[in-house]
Amino acid sequence: MAGRLGTALSSLTVRGRCLVAAGGALLLLGALLGERALVQLAVFVLALPLLSAAAVARERFRLTSRRTVTPSRLPRGQDAEVLLEVTNADRRTGGLWLLSEQLPAELGAAPRFVVERLGGGETAALTYRVHGSRRGRHTLGPLRLRLVDPFGLVLRSASGADTVSLLVVPRVRPLGPGGPAGGHGGGGDGARRSIAVHGEDDVSVREYRHGDDLRKVHWRTTARTGELMVRLEERPWRAQATLLLDTRARAHLVANRDAPAPAGPPGDDAPPADSLEWLVEAAASIGTVLGRRGATLRVVTESGELAVAGSRGGLDPEQLLDALAGVRPAKSSGLGHGVDLLREAAGDGPVVCLLGAVGADDVADLIRSRSGPSTDFAVLLDIGSWADAGLLRGRRAPSLAARAELDKQRDDAVALLRASGWKVAVARADTAVEQVWAELTETAPTFGTGPVGTGPVGTGLYGTGVPA
Repeated sequence: MAGRLGTALSSLTVRGRCLVAAGGALLLLGALLGERALVQLAVFVLALPLLSAAAVARERFRLTSRRTVTPSRLPRGQDAEVLLEVTNADRRTGGLWLLSEQLPAELGAAPRFVVERLGGGETAALTYRVHGSRRGRHTLGPLRLRLVDPFGLVLRSASGADTVSLLVVPRVRPLGPGGPAGGHGGGGDGARRSIAVHGEDDVSVREYRHGDDLRKVHWRTTARTGELMVRLEERPWRAQATLLLDTRARAHLVANRDAPAPAGPPGDDAPPADSLEWLVEAAASIGTVLGRRGATLRVVTESGELAVAGSRGGLDPEQLLDALAGVRPAKSSGLGHGVDLLREAAGDGPVVCLLGAVGADDVADLIRSRSGPSTDFAVLLDIGSWADAGLLRGRRAPSLAARAELDKQRDDAVALLRASGWKVAVARADTAVEQVWAELTETAPTFGTGPVGTGPVGTGLYGTGVPA
């Protein structure tokens, strides 16, 4: 009891401490002046916090709590409703309980509740809303209980251990029905892409591209056409698309946690907080579209390949969002490791590269790694536009010379990619993902699927030319 009383006395509120100070002053003044009435008043004033502390120390409680989050998986920028059920597990009626839910700042202010005299075995249903302003897995709880005496002199606190997780995933923007072909693309495991045919004279070929294996050159066709041609071989194939996501911190303008969101596309009430968030949102939107069209998705970064529990050989749209929810800025300086992973993961399948601040040197290895028949796509960010949109509030803006050099490097990279047959678009802070997708795909080829033995099967963004 003495220990609980000491704890309660150490938990005096500001009002309680003021009352103790006033009682002490009265006691000292009464002793100096020899006024018995002042001494009696001081004793009463000093006894009141002691009585309140004893009452709080004697109060016992047993609480259980249960949370139901709807939905438990929340797109960024939307709200979720939380039902918090608090049960008095004791047989006695509770006192005055001040409850507060502990939340990360990204979900909003911590809700507070007052529960008074909850009967033994009874449950109080409390509700509040959270706003998913940032991606990631956030923890709701534990519940914090504060006991106060009727005079508000003593405050006793206790925290539970129960929590629940809320996953905030990237938004998926509606990209519309346009763009390159999706189609079936021989999506079954046993499907085969009919590229080579039976006769050596009728073998399917295409023009040589920089980086192609010279062992695949078809010399008979090269001699006949006068242009270097390479052979397309038959191989087992499954519809697959690979995304390369540039998460390097040095390639982005990353917002501080408490920074307001920059100006985004017109009509967007929850624009991406920074350039990395824009790329993650683009990866989520493009990957979801391709996944719904039947492709198996693989996503690589310069830090490794994204995966979630249960994913084998690729991600479906739901797993893609779960994996992207945890993407954070990386400390890597170059894209080399990501390009190596891309080469291994993509094979001859199509690739969509989502890049931050890059130059011609950064994309040279990327171009050399791609020699398949698919048309590849790249989105490059105009990083300076995020500075113009207000992301640098409170931070030093880059000089005009630095901005000019950054723009020149990006333009050189765009020119090199386009010269190598890539479809390229440049994204700004005020450009929506769907606008960039439309620009990226408006000239993308869509090929039909010919019968076996009639020539090569062309590819759009992945697979064969079945309209989206």
